[in-house]
Amino acid sequence: MDAENTLVMELESGPVTIKLRPDLAPKHVEQIKSLAREGFYDGVVFHRVIPGFMAQGGDPTGSGMGGSKKPDLPAEFSREPHVRGVCSMARTANPNSANSQFFICFDDARFLDGQYTVWGEVTEGMEHVDALPKGEPPRQPGKIVSMKVAADA
Repeated sequence: MDAENTLVMELESGPVTIKLRPDLAPKHVEQIKSLAREGFYDGVVFHRVIPGFMAQGGDPTGSGMGGSKKPDLPAEFSREPHVRGVCSMARTANPNSANSQFFICFDDARFLDGQYTVWGEVTEGMEHVDALPKGEPPRQPGKIVSMKVAADA
């Protein structure tokens, strides 16, 4: 395990280990690690959880409209497929608008390939992502208790 390129996201139901992919999206990985190290994601909810599709979080307002104070990122699209466990960045219609919001695929979502930036993949704890409360938004959304770079833990 490359501890500098591994995230540990603690959900209410347990830990989720994410292998970061700087080979695919170096700027996105750098921003996510920086935000995690600042504690930005701690306490942030998954505001959009659609069964069979994905769980989206990373907005400090919980509305789906917010982000961090850091600048938006230029797209780093790749051929990496959007399949179960893949972590990718949410964005507006502008391809260069990813900031802090991300989603984790529950299932194959190959129609997203080449249009969203893949930055990681869940290697352990996907059952905890599966257990997140469903809804847009969920009545009682699941939250990120903490998100840390493994090298700092």
